[in-house]
Amino acid sequence: MAHVLRRLLSVGEVSDGVVAAAPAVSPREVFRRFWPYTRGGRRWLVPVVLFSVIGPVIDAVEIWIFKIVVDDVLVPRNLSPFLWIAPAYLGLIVGSGLVGFADDVMSTWVGERFLLALRSDVFRHVQGLSLGFFERRRLGDVLSRVTGDVDSVETFLLSGVADALYYVIRLGVFLGLLFYLSWDLTLLALFIVPLFWGAARHFSRLIKKASRERRRLSGAISAIAEESLGNVALVQAYNRQGWEQHRFDKENVSRFRAAMASARIRAVYGPVVELIEVAGGLAVMGLGTWKLTQGQLTLGGLLVFLALIGNLYGPVRDLSHLGTTFYSASASAERIIELLDQRPEVAEAPRALRIGRARGDVRFDGVWFSYPGTSSWALSDVSFHAAPGETLALVGASGAGKSTVAKLQLRFYDPGRGVILLDGTDLRDLRLGDVRESVAVVLQETLVFHGTVRDNIAYGRPEATQAEIVAAARAADAHEFIERLPEGYDTMVGQRGRTLSGGQCQRLAIARAMVRDAPVLLLDEPTTGLDVGSGRRIMEPLRRLMAGRTTVVISHNLLTVRDATRIVVLDHGRVVEQGPHDELLARGGTYAGLHRLNGTSGTTAPGKVLS
Repeated sequence: MAHVLRRLLSVGEVSDGVVAAAPAVSPREVFRRFWPYTRGGRRWLVPVVLFSVIGPVIDAVEIWIFKIVVDDVLVPRNLSPFLWIAPAYLGLIVGSGLVGFADDVMSTWVGERFLLALRSDVFRHVQGLSLGFFERRRLGDVLSRVTGDVDSVETFLLSGVADALYYVIRLGVFLGLLFYLSWDLTLLALFIVPLFWGAARHFSRLIKKASRERRRLSGAISAIAEESLGNVALVQAYNRQGWEQHRFDKENVSRFRAAMASARIRAVYGPVVELIEVAGGLAVMGLGTWKLTQGQLTLGGLLVFLALIGNLYGPVRDLSHLGTTFYSASASAERIIELLDQRPEVAEAPRALRIGRARGDVRFDGVWFSYPGTSSWALSDVSFHAAPGETLALVGASGAGKSTVAKLQLRFYDPGRGVILLDGTDLRDLRLGDVRESVAVVLQETLVFHGTVRDNIAYGRPEATQAEIVAAARAADAHEFIERLPEGYDTMVGQRGRTLSGGQCQRLAIARAMVRDAPVLLLDEPTTGLDVGSGRRIMEPLRRLMAGRTTVVISHNLLTVRDATRIVVLDHGRVVEQGPHDELLARGGTYAGLHRLNGTSGTTAPGKVLS
């Protein structure tokens, strides 16, 4: 029997899943970390506490009136006291309803204000984390923490504490009445209270373990769903639906087992507590009946005592159950604390300099860089210079380090050695916002948000006027196709621009860079993924965008960079050659070899960006 019970209450083995479990945190630390978020609603906590006192007092008076009805109306068969008892009881019912209404509304307001502050702060914190955090973490798990786990923290800190306070006050009020009626019966009733707490302590540990595993697996399920559905075209193209379903089901079944373990523990805990409560009630009823026969207690007193016992055990039971709720919610609190403890790998200097509008002088000087968690250098002693208005091209095979240069220029990461200068100042000495305001980007993966065409263009500069947005769209050769859309600039483009073609999305990205009007332009494989016709259509807008700006073009297609002021050839993170196109061809080195591999002959290609 004991073996069966142990298996029934077993949480099972904690699996090594998609998402790792968060480190354990003490309840005291949870309160210390999250209590500041109650600042906006603290002044309303006093009325909430007041209502927590008034409610049990009204309930106690209602029960006491029942004693008066039995002893002064029913037993002596005297109806006259009923004339004042009835309206008094109705008044108490109305008062109880008003207090309950005010308590519910105010408690909800305080709780939702807490959630509003915490959820906004968590999202703000996540937005400020470095790119490396998102490259290492599952996005679905992060989303699960920002949404579901945040709600559970409110249960731990506010709703749970308010309920605990209410139960303690209720316990005190009814305990006082019980002692007033019969101190010896009350002591007998209190004899079983330690059994309540012992059961709660044992079951709470099991519930916390099950809840921590369940929250972790919820994050894993969100991560797999976001990853699979976000790449649904790839999944379907390779007929990998079955494999993705298998990955999802594996974590889903694990969560089901964790949820069932938690449900079994709670299902056993309920009857155990009820058994303890009934045993205490029967003991009190036996002694109370004997006292009634001895004339030491009135019938009304006994009935009211039994009613008060129910109201005494209720708060005791609820307090013990609240402990299991606390432990369950603490698992979510641990996941939020782990998220808030993450620190940006790129931090702004305490006295960072403001640069205003930069001239666009870009210099890499002896830059070495390795990605966090790796031992090899992604860039090794890279140096180059692009003067204002010049065009510098970075070429090389895949994995040569071209995109890493772009991430360093935007200060998504800091170099391990060497310096990156903008107008002669180390990027680490400048305000992070100013560094990124100085750069406009057109990335290999065209990023389009769910919103209107206007919103997507103005994303580069939110304060841009309608005239500036239209002018940027014209310069990007996007105005004509935008006007043909059902609602023009107010047309919703869908998530990731799914209602537009690849070329149209790229032209929106160019218009976004146009309206930003930054002195430095970063083009990361701007024609990748486009067909020949779409590639040709964006060439002229790109030339307009590059005019008068320091431009860094990253490309593996040498046809798009041949007329750059300077071409830098990267190989395994090192600069192996740099110079103009004709000079590099004449050397017969790495660039000339790449040129031959591209099948180029020196004639101007239709997809050429620079002219």
